[in-house]
Parts: sequence; C-alpha cells; structure tokens
Amino acid sequence: MKSGFLEKLLARLDRIDPVEAQQLLSRLIREKGFLEQVFEALHEGVIVLDGKGVVTFVNEAAQKLFGLPESVIGETLEQRIPGLDWEALAKPGKQVSRDLEVFYPENRYLNFYLAPITTPDGSGGLGWVMLVRDQTRSRREAEDILESERLNALTLLAAGVAHEIGNPLNSLDIHLQLLERKLRKLPPGDRAPLEEHLGTARREIQRLDTILRQFLEAIRPTTPNRERCDLHALLHETIRLLEPELSSRGIAVELDLDPGFPAVEVDASQFQQVFYNLVRNAYQAMRGRGGRIRVATQVTDYEYRISISDNGSGISPEQMGSLFEPYRTTKQSGTGLGLLVVRRVVRSHGGEIEIESEPDRGTTVTVHLPRGQKPVRLLETKAEVIDID
Repeated sequence: MKSGFLEKLLARLDRIDPVEAQQLLSRLIREKGFLEQVFEALHEGVIVLDGKGVVTFVNEAAQKLFGLPESVIGETLEQRIPGLDWEALAKPGKQVSRDLEVFYPENRYLNFYLAPITTPDGSGGLGWVMLVRDQTRSRREAEDILESERLNALTLLAAGVAHEIGNPLNSLDIHLQLLERKLRKLPPGDRAPLEEHLGTARREIQRLDTILRQFLEAIRPTTPNRERCDLHALLHETIRLLEPELSSRGIAVELDLDPGFPAVEVDASQFQQVFYNLVRNAYQAMRGRGGRIRVATQVTDYEYRISISDNGSGISPEQMGSLFEPYRTTKQSGTGLGLLVVRRVVRSHGGEIEIESEPDRGTTVTVHLPRGQKPVRLLETKAEVIDID
C-alpha cells in the first residue's frame, strides 16, 4: 500500500461518493489479501505486533513453529510463548536478532529478527514485525560435523595412548616370562607362593590388554563384525562381571526381559562394552549404599529397545547438553568417554540412544536398534497425473 494512502482516504471520507468509496474499499481488501497470500507462502514465520506486543497477524509458518492457534490474534506474545520477555526485547528504535530453543510442539532451534514498524517520516512507532527462521537442521548438521571432528581427534589420541601403554605392557609380559623361568629353579616350597603372585600379575596384564583393544575397536570408525547374538545372554554376562562391585555397594538389579526378544545381528564384543558402560554409569550415580537398577528389553514391529534405569542422583539440565563431549564428566576419576563410546557403537549399528533424567530421581538410558530395513511408505497426497501424449 502506498505511503499516505490511508491519510488521504480519511481526509476525503466526508466528500466521497458511495461508488468511489466502494472502489477504495475494494482496493484495500485486494491489497490486504495480496499481502496475506505473500506472507502465507513464506517458509519463514511472520508475526506482526502492535506497540504493546499484541499479535495482529501471524502466518501459518509461525503458527507451526511456535504451536500457536489462530485465536492468538489479540493476545500478547508473552502469553503464548513462555520465557519470552517482551519488554527486554522491544527497545524503541532497536532491531534485535536472537537464537532460541523451543520444546513445543517440537524441539527446534529458531532464530528470530525483531524490527520496529515506523511511520513514513520516522516520527513514531506503529508496531513490530518478527521474522522467524527454523535453524534446527543447520544447527544439527554443525553439531554432527563438530562431533565428527572431536571423534577423529579422540581416535588419534586413543591410538597414541594405546601405543604408549602397549609398549610397557609388552615389556612387563617379557619380564614376567623371565621371572617364571627363574622361579622354576627354586625349590617347590619356595616357588608356589611366588607363582601365585606371578599368575595374578600376568592375568591383570592380559586384562589391561583386552580392555585397551576393546576400547580401540569401539572408538575407531570400523565396520561392526555382526553375528547373531543373544543380547539377554550379554546382559547377564555383563551383570555377572560387575557383581562384586554391585554387591559391595548393596545395589539390587531388577531384570524385566521380553521373553519374545529374538537374537540380533550385532558385534557382540562392542555391545558387551556398551552394556558394561551403561550399568557401571548407573551404579556410580548412586549415593551411598543401596539403590536399584532396572534392565528392561522390548521388541516392536520395527525396533529393539534395551533400557537401563537407576534411581540415582540424576543429571541436571545444564549437564544434559554436554553428555557426549569428551572429558566432560561429573565423576572425580571419570574420563567422559563412556557415553561417547556407547553412542558411537550404537550408531554404527544404525541405532540411537535416548537419555531421560530428572535430578534426584534417576536416569534412564534407552538403546534403540532398528529391526531390519524399513520398507518405503507412500505418503497420502493428491495424485498427480501427467499426460505423456
């Protein structure tokens, strides 16, 4: 609409004849309808507000991004978007660009640009226009790139650590072999207790070597060695390995395993490490003695689910955002690599992990694994017929 059109219309209203008035009103309606069609065609959200933050127009894209109903017209934006401080944002003569995260109707990352609408001569403000862009996809792509870079750096670090630790382990093994030869020359009575200590040392070296090898296999971007595996047996074996620590802490483990859970094609050694890390994280979250860990499995038509829950200290909202960052841990002796390795293994099998937690109530980690390849599904839409003649 041209500048000054409304002013001229109002000034001439008392001298205008009915026919001309009808033509002017028709022009107003056409221009208003044209602008609304333009705004509705945009993928970006458009919200027009008056000087007090009351919504006067909202397009369909903005309704979807914020979960706003059509009845929002006439209400303040603060009423419909909790956490948005209108007075702090709407500064006269200032333009604002901010990022925000919304959780309803979907968890999305948005960027909005708020600009004042002024009179043609700039003497006064008529309201505000807010343009909203959905940055969820670009933000998650950036996070994936950053995580990939971190994992590559971690892989190089792990290779260096493995080299530095592997050499002393080999040296220790060689010296233990030399000690074993010398022990054979001693009388049997003197040799027996020393051989026991020697056997313990060799078993611990082998255990360190196994842990190191499994860690490298999990952290490196290698293709899983899939074979049909009983995940329930892996869970039982993992709990058996951790039984001494669980018993010393007085922690009970409750199993709720789906009897119809079939064998799954996974890398058994990698998934044993996944279960080991998750169960260990669960009991380390317990404060003092006692506590309960619940391990449950479920199978649906399209996925396998394995969940491990605890009633420990839980995870604060501030820590939830950095769970998968290397060396970010709340434990005094932790490395922050456990969940990173778990997600790496699960994703290499085409799955994903989900974490739900509440401070002082506990945490549930669920592993989702796809059950075979999903078939294509035709979406309901209007058929398009193309004439090839």
